[in-house]
Amino acid sequence: MRFGLGVLNVIKEICFANEIIIFARYILMNEEDIMLAYTYIEHGKFELQEKARPEIKDSRDAIVRVTLGSICTSDLHIKHGSVPRAVPGITVGHEMVGVVEQVGADVTSVKPGDRVTVNVETFCGECFFCKHGYVNNCTDPNGGWALGCRIDGGQAEYVRVPYADQGLNRIPDTVSDEQALFVGDVLATGFWAARISEITEEDTVLIIGAGPTGICTLLCVMLKKPKRIIICEKSPERIRFVREHYPDVLVTEPENCKDFVFKNSDHGGADVVLEVAGSDDSFYLAWDCARPNAIVTIVALYDKPQLLPLPDMYGKNLIFKTGGVDGCDCAEILALIEEGKIDTTPLITHRFSLNEIEEAYRIFENKLDGVIKVAISGSK
Repeated sequence: MRFGLGVLNVIKEICFANEIIIFARYILMNEEDIMLAYTYIEHGKFELQEKARPEIKDSRDAIVRVTLGSICTSDLHIKHGSVPRAVPGITVGHEMVGVVEQVGADVTSVKPGDRVTVNVETFCGECFFCKHGYVNNCTDPNGGWALGCRIDGGQAEYVRVPYADQGLNRIPDTVSDEQALFVGDVLATGFWAARISEITEEDTVLIIGAGPTGICTLLCVMLKKPKRIIICEKSPERIRFVREHYPDVLVTEPENCKDFVFKNSDHGGADVVLEVAGSDDSFYLAWDCARPNAIVTIVALYDKPQLLPLPDMYGKNLIFKTGGVDGCDCAEILALIEEGKIDTTPLITHRFSLNEIEEAYRIFENKLDGVIKVAISGSK
């Protein structure tokens, strides 16, 4: 279809007028209606921007003022294009705690003023998968990992949380924000991984990777009291961290891992392997270090497909359990923190304000200065 020059000029005038109206509305907003939000612009680019504060869209929503957030490796996957479903323009971040500011009419579990953890996953609690505890597979259009991926997340001053009765857990009064910071994501991941791995007190457990998720997985495996735990890690700084904080855990490096595991296990390999590193080499190492009939739990998120070399694996009869945290244990995790049985605060090595988030990303992404996890306060 072709338009005459006069029609085109009218269209231009209308568009220009609409832009003025939008700009005017933005200018007329009260200062309290604007917030800072770290935003996914395009492949390879995040940017701290001013955005309108979120509002209640559904009677089951809550608005949370973010008091403390963090950066997850999954945020880096979004930045570098490994999460195709991530939507440009969304506020990133899915690891946070805060204070409830407002709730929809049908929210019953929390109220304004409550300090809460925010679950990495959005789940309705009513579909087949939710009722069976597989909340990562919730059939809601925003089910599973939505915050900071498909809808606006929490590296901001405020966040809207859908299905707030499922997605928020009240923090006990004796638990600090820093103690609770990782409950809704990386600690929930470690707890889920340990739970599905069927660990017994007779087992030798190998954890590949001592990054933040690896350490959270270690803390949750320790609750199962296996016979021995082996950590495989290549970073000298992270090896020192494990030895300093968890002296009863055995530590090896990737090049020596298979021999070390065979020497320190009872049945020709680890009874349970949890792969948390997420590389080609670590995936191979996971099944190669497992004894026959072992459980191999894939916790890591990979950048590309992995090869399953079935001829080499033939006869090992391994049970693979693949990734995708079901974050439905947050209340139990908070109780364990309150009882002093889980403490993730040593993982917080760096602290920044929200307006310093670019520097926080630079340090975290490049693994500088011995960083493990950063805490980002949600104020301007």
